[in-house]
Amino acid sequence: MAGRRCIINARLLSWLRPGCAVINGGRGRQLAEPDLLAALDRGQVEFALLDVFDPEPLPPASRLWAHPRVRITPHVASMTTMETAADQIASNYHSVAAGKGPLPANLVHRGRGY
Repeated sequence: MAGRRCIINARLLSWLRPGCAVINGGRGRQLAEPDLLAALDRGQVEFALLDVFDPEPLPPASRLWAHPRVRITPHVASMTTMETAADQIASNYHSVAAGKGPLPANLVHRGRGY
């Protein structure tokens, strides 16, 4: 992919202590998926928690879905403050109370696999 910059790649993963965990909540394009899978398979990386992908949503055929040491979250990593959380809760409450249902931005898209 043009402009792709996989900074989490085989070289970086080789520098990590065996048994480490990799967490990516930044950008999907930063992770070389084949390199992570290879590191997981050989035990260099013990666990991966992934919140972003390239492409997104993660294709159903990706090996990441079935890997026993990978956990996938639905692109929810963010900085949350009490104010933003309270605003979201209040906005959803008022939308539901007005008979409009929950705000679309806060719905889970099960059809995307998460």
